[in-house]
Amino acid sequence: MTDGDGGGDDDGGEAEEIAEGADQFAEARTSPGTLRPGAYTAAWNQLNALPATGGSWTHVTGLPYNSDDPRYRDIDSNSSGGAGLVTGRTAALAADDHGYVYEGSAGGGVWRSATGGGHWQPISDALPAQATGSLALDGRGRLWLGTGEATTNADAYLGSGVYVLADPRHGVFTERDRVGGSELDSTSIHTLRFGGDTVWASTTHGVWSHSTTDLRGPWKLEYAPNPAFLPGGSQATDPDAPYKNIANDVAIDPRDPSKVLLAIGWRSGDDYNGYYRKVNGAWTRVTGLGALPTGADDVGNVTFARSRDGSRYYAVVQSPELLNTDPDSNLDGIYVSRSGDPFGNWTKLADTEKLADSGSALDEPGFMPGVQAWYNEFLQVDPANPDHVYAGLEEVFETTDGGATWSAVGPYWNFDFPCWSIDPSRQSGDCHPTTHADQHAVAVGSYHGRSYVYVGDDGGVYKRPLNGSADADGHATDWVSTNDGTIDTLQYYSVGVGADPSGRGVAVNGGLQDNGQSILRPGDRVMGSNFGGDGGDTLTNPANGCDIAQEYVYLAINVTQNCAVNDGSWVDDPAKATSYAVAPPDNATGEARFTAPLTVDTKDGDTWIAGGRHVWVQTQGYAIRSGSQWTDAFDLGEGHTATAVAAQGGKVYAAWCGPCNNQGFTRGIAVGNADGAGWHQVALPVDGTVPNRYLAGFAIDPANSSHVYLAVNGFSRQWTEGPGAGVGHVFESTDAGTTWKDVSANLPDVPTNGLLALPNGGLLLATDLGTVYRAPHRGAWQRVGRLPAVAVLQLKSGPDGRIYAATHGRGIYSIPARALK
Repeated sequence: MTDGDGGGDDDGGEAEEIAEGADQFAEARTSPGTLRPGAYTAAWNQLNALPATGGSWTHVTGLPYNSDDPRYRDIDSNSSGGAGLVTGRTAALAADDHGYVYEGSAGGGVWRSATGGGHWQPISDALPAQATGSLALDGRGRLWLGTGEATTNADAYLGSGVYVLADPRHGVFTERDRVGGSELDSTSIHTLRFGGDTVWASTTHGVWSHSTTDLRGPWKLEYAPNPAFLPGGSQATDPDAPYKNIANDVAIDPRDPSKVLLAIGWRSGDDYNGYYRKVNGAWTRVTGLGALPTGADDVGNVTFARSRDGSRYYAVVQSPELLNTDPDSNLDGIYVSRSGDPFGNWTKLADTEKLADSGSALDEPGFMPGVQAWYNEFLQVDPANPDHVYAGLEEVFETTDGGATWSAVGPYWNFDFPCWSIDPSRQSGDCHPTTHADQHAVAVGSYHGRSYVYVGDDGGVYKRPLNGSADADGHATDWVSTNDGTIDTLQYYSVGVGADPSGRGVAVNGGLQDNGQSILRPGDRVMGSNFGGDGGDTLTNPANGCDIAQEYVYLAINVTQNCAVNDGSWVDDPAKATSYAVAPPDNATGEARFTAPLTVDTKDGDTWIAGGRHVWVQTQGYAIRSGSQWTDAFDLGEGHTATAVAAQGGKVYAAWCGPCNNQGFTRGIAVGNADGAGWHQVALPVDGTVPNRYLAGFAIDPANSSHVYLAVNGFSRQWTEGPGAGVGHVFESTDAGTTWKDVSANLPDVPTNGLLALPNGGLLLATDLGTVYRAPHRGAWQRVGRLPAVAVLQLKSGPDGRIYAATHGRGIYSIPARALK
């Protein structure tokens, strides 16, 4: 969802924001080249081999998170939108007829509910990849897991292959459950489909198949449209290689499993996009599918669904041409083959206009149904009724008459509907609760003899009776969130900690992927959401945890000095708003990254540094009320944008990239003073001492501002093919960046996201697979505690003597600083 104003106004730019954010997240881990298979698995094994520090992590955010918390109805919050209890993005779902539901999260692993949703338990924590692409139950009741999230097709978190759990109701996944060999390592798996005794996997490296009766032996590559771009191929290092073999889905004839239709294509378009079938042993492009478009410009992301009786096949199709030309939507349409034959004849059931007229909240130009069809797609046919279908885009749609009419049973949000009110005594006015926006997964299952549909989106898992009720506008009246706090897959970018004004402990907040900013105060049994949209970086006053600066995308910064507590009265009297927009000018010019760096001078809490093309400084602290109060300390240069900033005692370090992708990737460091004096670009050594990779973070020695550490993201040249990829991840300078030395030592070769220097001389490093620590006066690194293979994006020290870790998939954790020995 986007940042709302309490009325749900939308500038229509979220689709571009999501695409750009996904691309930038991947750039940090792959530039200047492309990634070879096996990198994350090797790093996980290296991490597990490290010695461990003392202490153990404590889960901080393991309680319900209410996006409609009535305490936080301020101007920059989405509270009252109707999504209710939320967690992190759900990428896959499966359910049976005995009350068991399985959720695959984008970055937090697989979870099981034995109660029809809720009371969740993690079941894949032992695997080297926690990113889920697909879940499927086969005819024997086994649960198949395809790792590597394919939702955006540019996500950085790849998988380690396919796994099968023989007893999913009671067991847990282990590495021994992997099917085949390493063929699908470092891929993303979009779908798993069954036909006869074969399972078909649609991946970012083409379509593969494997026997379902004999799980040994390698996977078979069925079709890759551009095999030279696969790992080991002659063009594997080409900058476009990751996008040259995208497979989205497979449709199998229920009467003849040898008849298979492949849906192949990159969302933005490529010559290979289209449908394929095997003719005389060779995969051949298919045309003549009735109304179903088959041209390369018309076939992007595609999702199929088959009725249980075999009488229907449905498809939802995203159009690359519309993605590139139509700001309203890139949905081509929803189609049906009424014979159940995937080869047609297909007819069109719905398009953007028809869905917009079905009770959708997205009925204005610039942001209409299907505007993110490359990111949001699901289809589900009622097992008992082939004409009853659920379709997921940004919203949830339902037809009970084979597509003749549709209803937006799960609207994007309730803002702008006549039933909506910001009144904190009601969740969403007179509107019924809805689902979170941005749909990715769906399943049908039964519990206590009643059938339910489960949908997975950017806010977790919601359910309603399969044949539920709706109001006069077609909006469902019976959605229930299953995100009860037992599942925490929240995807944090940042964490902030400060003493709560009550004097009873600390307030903990953090910025989240599409779930705004959470806040947890002493005594809370439910976390609240005081800012909406995508929460990026955050600043928090250690002495007062209600002094908060929250970053939305592209340096859109908001500040509050009361935790953004508000009863919504600002709707009638704007002067009663308690948070304020204070974005520096690079926000308006678009010269900042999707999640741009923001920090505070460690010696002066009133001096803040923000990075876009320019290094911006403001000295009003949390009393800032306008973006005009920022001053331009330094211009990093045309085409350059900051990736990390740090400041101490007036000395400022700023890392940048530009271009930031693998097509001409360049990086650098500038150093100067907060008052604008003494700025210069550091001449990084040409001998590769500091690799030509994404510079992710700094940590300054609390005792000496010229003594600084640098974290370098991505993988070393063992795994990354590209100019100057180099080796190492942590570098040290004692002369304010003039010279550097590699202090990576025994550090696993894994992308690094940030550093934290401790007062005792210890150094903490956040990586894509956890946290590591280097003790004072030591050279070797240790693993900090034990968490699943989840990315830690930021580390902060709290005023309570604890270290807080923002994970991108399993919430926030803390550990006593004194335990790090």
